[in-house]
Amino acid sequence: MDGIQVIHDSQSNKYRRPFGAVQVGEKVKLSIDISKDIMVAVQLTYFDGVRLNIGMEKEYLNDGSFRYSTEIDTSNTLGVLEYYFILIDGYNRLYYGNNDEALGGIGQIYNYNPVPYQITVYENYNIPSWYKEGVIYQILVDRFYNGNESKSINEPKENSFIYGRWDDSPMYIKDNFGKVLRWDFYGGNLKGIIEKLDYIKSLGANIIEMSPIFKSLSCHKYDTEDYEVVDEMFGTNEDFKELCRIAKSKGIRIILDGVFSYTSSNSKYFNKSGKYEEIGAYQSPNSKYYDWYKFRTYPYQYESWWGMDTRPNLNTLNEGYLDYIINGKESIIRKWIELGASGWKLNVTDELPDEFIELIKNKINESSEEGVLLGDVWEDASNKISYSKRRKYLLGKEIDSVTNYPLRESLINFIKGYIKSNKFKKKIMSLYENYPMEAFYANINISSTNDTERILTVLNGNIDLLKLLIVMQIILPGVPSIYYGDEVGLTGGKEPDNRKSYPWGKEKEEIITFYRKIISIRNKENAIKKGDFKIYDTDLEICYFERNYENDKIMVFINVSEKEKVVENISVNGNYSDLFEENKKYKFNNKNSNITISKHSFKVLKRI
Repeated sequence: MDGIQVIHDSQSNKYRRPFGAVQVGEKVKLSIDISKDIMVAVQLTYFDGVRLNIGMEKEYLNDGSFRYSTEIDTSNTLGVLEYYFILIDGYNRLYYGNNDEALGGIGQIYNYNPVPYQITVYENYNIPSWYKEGVIYQILVDRFYNGNESKSINEPKENSFIYGRWDDSPMYIKDNFGKVLRWDFYGGNLKGIIEKLDYIKSLGANIIEMSPIFKSLSCHKYDTEDYEVVDEMFGTNEDFKELCRIAKSKGIRIILDGVFSYTSSNSKYFNKSGKYEEIGAYQSPNSKYYDWYKFRTYPYQYESWWGMDTRPNLNTLNEGYLDYIINGKESIIRKWIELGASGWKLNVTDELPDEFIELIKNKINESSEEGVLLGDVWEDASNKISYSKRRKYLLGKEIDSVTNYPLRESLINFIKGYIKSNKFKKKIMSLYENYPMEAFYANINISSTNDTERILTVLNGNIDLLKLLIVMQIILPGVPSIYYGDEVGLTGGKEPDNRKSYPWGKEKEEIITFYRKIISIRNKENAIKKGDFKIYDTDLEICYFERNYENDKIMVFINVSEKEKVVENISVNGNYSDLFEENKKYKFNNKNSNITISKHSFKVLKRI
């Protein structure tokens, strides 16, 4: 088959219709154009691993080539459906599959082992508009603000230390094996968040995602000792209830961070140190918590998170544990939603079985008509494989939204010049193609988190580049998430440097003013909050995309180059205003129009 020409583009309606993920029962038409009259079949691999070959019908095209087509019925095919094409000419056989980066779009010919394309088949679901159209503000409670009038610290932990000054740099005191000997605290608490609600609202944020608040020895609380109570350093359950009440009166929702795959070894459930009166799993096999954990040789050897013996893993499908966390009338999930939370985020989601996640989602739906369940996933969540098992995160019964780490990586690489705009387009179009539309528009668009370096540090302090990244983060489809302090220029490298205290009184006004401006634009424009998305091929150092909703159209141009750039042949018509320079107007006349973008600059234009 020398010289044969073949093309299939999974992102073009000419070759695959409809675009992207589909609901169960929808039919998908697949087509492939080939320059030669041969036999063609499509190889399907279903979510459960079953394979099926389907023949394709031939159609003659005017240019002398051939189009082969077939229709796939997705009834009873919930999950990721993979496909590639088999090309047979006599005794010769080739394959046409996805490109070798598995990013979708135009594929390539293989002699063997083709990379398959993906169709995500999901059950329909709806995510509350307050979330999809919102802006998240992520807070590490200890590092945000102390709301006590005296600035005293609530009930400091034994054998810990309090920083002498609020703006001290964070540090750990560890032993030779890397184990923390003394936890460090600044004294932030729930009353501090209550006191700063108006500040958060002034940013344009309407969702607060808090780090874990439950009783724990550590400063970050990702090692729970008691799921039933707020840690005494942060306040009380009543303080949390009051926070949710006041926040809701200001149009702000609260989302809790839950760690349900392991606990602290000092928890009341495991009780290795014996600090709790109740008998824990470590103390006796007769403990009611014994079956919650996974002992190898009792009591000294047990499964733990990444081998850390201070974080014993939980048997999450144990009936007693399920009743306590999810199923019981007074379950942890229900308790905190009734106290005012609007949803949960699942830490280390990959460690949790699909059955467990689905049960949590069901309980949230029972407890609240508008509750959400978020997931912490670092890769493309539509095809994620963890522990050799393909996950069902986005198929309609589990997670509403995931942390968009793939977008963060692509934004940083494009802004810093490591990749060009054509590669950036492929990266984001892959997510657009693979994710159900509800999930894609609910993605948590991050620039920093408590697990990453702060974005201004990643960009070497370059505020011009920071602004370019922020514009893309806020205007691209998804729910923007601002990590506390990023909006005022807080810097920080790897943990714990990325967990500094908020620099009250030392904010960089240029940065916070910019954040307020771009978030205000988002909050006013339906085209940004819920509009269609289209990204164009253009100059390799320019990203050009559109958001469209009904009669509203917004065009965005990002120039990451050190030089002024001219974007030519813009195929739009009409008058546009600059949303950052409101007196500036532009007139476009189909493909005859150009626009000049200064170096390290951007344009956000709205049709008028």
